[in-house]
Amino acid sequence: MASVKPKTTMKRAMETGDAKTQEDPKTEKDAKTQVDPKAQKPSPVKRKAEEDEEMEVTKQDDPAKIPSFPPAKKEKLIGTETRKIVVPSNRHTPLKANWEKIYTPIVEHLKLQIRFNIKNRMVEIKTAEETEDPNSIQKAADFVTAFVSGFDVDDALALIRLDDLYLETFDIKDVKHSLNGDHLSRAIGRVAGKGGKTRFTIENATRTRIVLADSRVHILGSYQNIQIARRAICNLVLGSPPSKVYGNLKAYAEKVRNRF
Repeated sequence: MASVKPKTTMKRAMETGDAKTQEDPKTEKDAKTQVDPKAQKPSPVKRKAEEDEEMEVTKQDDPAKIPSFPPAKKEKLIGTETRKIVVPSNRHTPLKANWEKIYTPIVEHLKLQIRFNIKNRMVEIKTAEETEDPNSIQKAADFVTAFVSGFDVDDALALIRLDDLYLETFDIKDVKHSLNGDHLSRAIGRVAGKGGKTRFTIENATRTRIVLADSRVHILGSYQNIQIARRAICNLVLGSPPSKVYGNLKAYAEKVRNRF
């Protein structure tokens, strides 16, 4: 009996060992593949940092991939261009008095040619070989037109120095076609105000310059400011009380002040 016992213990040990070693291969694979999902999916911040690092590495490693553009070349003038501005009779004397202030920036800075044709009573502007910017002739024409319209030389000179300034002209009769005689005079008086007070208020609120020449109105300023000033003038022509126009201008001035 003593010789049989060791065989049974050996068999049990072999069976238990086989049970331990012979495990299901599917469970082993599942144990290998089942990883913590938090460890698999990195956070978006970490992912973005890794992408940025990869971008930096590629930029440092591949400098040839970075696009390089040559500097833009200035456009060359083809032929010559001319502009002719008619000078009314009431602006001949101011033109002669300020002729030096007019031709100096046009000739020295814009590299253009200018002359006053006495026979035709016109200011003629022409491009030359030294002209660098093709848009300079249009700037000079706007400058002379603004002075001829009645603006001061220093105010009109801003058209040459700045790019976002424009000159707009309209007739009061176009706002209201039924204006004639005394009605037209009263409309012009409402726009000007007593001693020019209304005109000065519109200029200061909208940062523009306004010239009243008979029934024509000339406005010098940026595009947005010109629209505000024109709206205020049209409201005055149509009969709105000045107090209401002042209130609208004050609200616009405060909005611009808060913006800057």
